Amino acid sequence: MPEDGSNLIAMHAANSPNAFDLRRVGAHPDHWYPMAWCDELKPGKALARAFAGQPIALFRGKGGKVFALEDRCAHRQVPLHLGVVDGDEVKCHYHGWAYDQTGKCVDVPYLGKERLPNGVKSYPAREIDGLIFVFPGDPALAEERLPTGLGHSQDKAYKTRRLNRHVACHYTFMHENLFDMNHQFMHRKQMGSIKAKCIGRTHGEDWAEVEYTFSRTSGKPSVGEQVIVDLVRKRGEKKADFSDHMRIRTDYPNQSLRVWVGRDIKESDAPVLDVWLGYTPLDAEQRTNRTYGYLSVKRPPVPGLIDAMWPFVTWFTENIFREDQEIVEYEQQAYDAQGADWNNEVFPAIRDLRAVLARCGLPMDGEPVAPSRTFAAE
Repeated sequence: MPEDGSNLIAMHAANSPNAFDLRRVGAHPDHWYPMAWCDELKPGKALARAFAGQPIALFRGKGGKVFALEDRCAHRQVPLHLGVVDGDEVKCHYHGWAYDQTGKCVDVPYLGKERLPNGVKSYPAREIDGLIFVFPGDPALAEERLPTGLGHSQDKAYKTRRLNRHVACHYTFMHENLFDMNHQFMHRKQMGSIKAKCIGRTHGEDWAEVEYTFSRTSGKPSVGEQVIVDLVRKRGEKKADFSDHMRIRTDYPNQSLRVWVGRDIKESDAPVLDVWLGYTPLDAEQRTNRTYGYLSVKRPPVPGLIDAMWPFVTWFTENIFREDQEIVEYEQQAYDAQGADWNNEVFPAIRDLRAVLARCGLPMDGEPVAPSRTFAAE
């Protein structure tokens, strides 16, 4: 008798090479997540957003302050973002029920203010370096976990572009893709043949870090790649004399990538490239995410040169990001088809990262995701 679909999925899950299924681990709500660019939200306006299936509405009141409320009116559950921002309050589009910035119902026009019902949930919201962040978890933890800055995005010594994509995959695929520079083969049309060499890895309770150096085995760098790395080299220095240094780090739930010219770097040395990334899960199953980020390139000594060459940087990085997006979406499709995490991961740095993501995340079905806290069994 042929197996039905559910039996096949159960069989695949049982035979999966992994001790735990990372795609069943949700992003933990007790952290700040980017929801919108600050300039997207105009005074007196609203935006509809979501975190892992929770509808969240962003508002900007008359004083310019941003506040975030559950995007459902307490009356008939219709979206509050459809309503009218009146001063520092929002009035529901349907019956005009009014809520203040804390979510308290402050007026029901046809009942009077002496008989007000319960309000709606509010979320801590802050503007940081051009992005609006929301804390969807325990508000008592919000202040101590507030990000202090997003890379070099506000540093005038750098030229910065925004990164903004809707990606159809679980957020953990995003972390793994960036962390694993052994996938440079995929970018061969953009960069030629690049060989990555892992020169160090380390990790802690809620972070993981890996470092690489690179060598080009064939082909030539694109103009965009040269703008990012080669224009900041000192005059007379030969590219062949250097082995550049890349450091990628996950500080849960965000990621960063930094590149320095040369191997002998100090912690105080400014990187030539600094990328900050935040991944906000959108749907309840967390099979889609909105990736927000900044890519900052150090300005070379010649004034205006990087501005003239910036279209090449944009073209180069967009092609790299497009290829990365395509491949992680293929990974998600494979997971959905097989019903389990069949990734045969052998790279120690990715195994470190997977343990951090599993340890810091929140199981979506309430079951343990690993047999032990150390995740050594994977």
